[in-house]
Amino acid sequence: MSINEIDIEQPIHVVAKASANFINVGERTNVTGSAMFKRLILDDDYEKALDVARQQVENGAQIIDINMDEAMLDSEAAMTRFLNLIASEPDISRVPIMIDSSKWTVIEAGLKCVQGKAIVNSISLKEGEENFLYQAKLLKRYGAATVVMAFDEKGQADTEDR
Repeated sequence: MSINEIDIEQPIHVVAKASANFINVGERTNVTGSAMFKRLILDDDYEKALDVARQQVENGAQIIDINMDEAMLDSEAAMTRFLNLIASEPDISRVPIMIDSSKWTVIEAGLKCVQGKAIVNSISLKEGEENFLYQAKLLKRYGAATVVMAFDEKGQADTEDR
């Protein structure tokens, strides 16, 4: 099977209304982008880390981006624990979750925890077409949307054809 043969039977649609000309993604629950969130997770203070997610939703985030890619963490365990805590918080879990990781095992651990449709950030062709197709098929089974990065084994796409 080639990339062009991936069958998308029921694509996921995002409805953008005139009153919302962009989607606000809360990025404060990202250990690589927020020093405070990173400290809370490393200190095992998941209750205060949940407050970070809650504040993002209260301040208008329409999607919560969660990233646990940190060398000092068991990223899979941290992602699982945090997403399970979010699932029990109706004021946070009412918005879609974007699972953000450069590690497929962390992404899949996260997908096993989310309720409803998730967004995965991201997959690419960096590790080859076979791996990309494998991940794309699993994402489809999980019912997840995904961000696809324009990278392959040679690097970032630099022309329309690439």
